Amino acid sequence: MIMSTLPTRIAVQSSGRLRDDSLTFLQSLGIQLPSQVGRLLLVSAVNCPVEVVFVRHRDIPRYVQTGVVHYGIVGENVLNESAADVIQLQRLAFGNCRLVIAVPKNSGIDTVCGLSGLRIATSYPNSLKKFLRQSNIAAEVVTVDGSVEVAPQLDLADAVCDLTQTGITLRTHDLVPIQTLFESQAVFITTPL
Repeated sequence: MIMSTLPTRIAVQSSGRLRDDSLTFLQSLGIQLPSQVGRLLLVSAVNCPVEVVFVRHRDIPRYVQTGVVHYGIVGENVLNESAADVIQLQRLAFGNCRLVIAVPKNSGIDTVCGLSGLRIATSYPNSLKKFLRQSNIAAEVVTVDGSVEVAPQLDLADAVCDLTQTGITLRTHDLVPIQTLFESQAVFITTPL
């Protein structure tokens, strides 16, 4: 009988705020990677049959769902946005942030009820649409891929829905949060296959 020695594959964010903490988490599991990973996107552990795949964070849920990788480390915010069919094994207590709706501080809007008929810029359209639908708020969702906080200054939107850790970027752009949609942290996920 021939036994399979295929490596276990784990997807990790290729760059960004979760990468280093994800690698520390894998190390805490006893997975040792070469000291110089550099720009490699597929790296074999030196002590066990594990491969770490470095990909864009928004691709991790799809890679896990389809079984291309066995496990992934991703922010709950990305997982919620993707609506991927995966199993969440563990919350990892790093990468903490909140998805919030924020408005210009001089807008006179202090609750989400004031957003009806207005435009909200976001990189998280699915999460925002779900919240607006559940809250019975008819607002236009303007999807952008980054630099969301500048949208009101450019008259692209009247409000924003974005991630925040400290609120510094929001304050820098004279925005104040009026609603938290959800809190997020990194999670360890696996395929349902």
